[in-house]
Amino acid sequence: MSLDALYQEIILEHYKNPRNFGKLDESRAKAHYENPSCGDQIDLQILINDDNVVEDIRFQGRGCAISQASASLMTEAVKGKRLDEVEKIIESFTSLMTGEGEITVELGDLEALEGVKKFPVRVKCAMLSWTALKSLLEREKKS
Repeated sequence: MSLDALYQEIILEHYKNPRNFGKLDESRAKAHYENPSCGDQIDLQILINDDNVVEDIRFQGRGCAISQASASLMTEAVKGKRLDEVEKIIESFTSLMTGEGEITVELGDLEALEGVKKFPVRVKCAMLSWTALKSLLEREKKS
């Protein structure tokens, strides 16, 4: 199996069977983001414990395979991580998508989305949930 085929399989698997899909009843940190150019939508909820660890994270939304798979992969990548680690994952994933900056952490299955950067209009799809996460974290720091 080629690397491209493996990456496509990972994306389709996360699109068809998203991880951490649904609502968090106890979450107070929520964000809603939309991509007006294509109609993708994401509702993201996060629960951060007193030790600044992502205890739980969930998303709901609708959109293309790229946006939904990216959200699913993102939740798996950050769940159980300290906020400083999450910030490094966000920065590295953004670098992967834009080709700018450095990838400073191992991204694992998130690398399946690397091919998206060949299609600039689809980068917004892949980044939608990440933009929501970054916004949530910035709001949490201020509160």
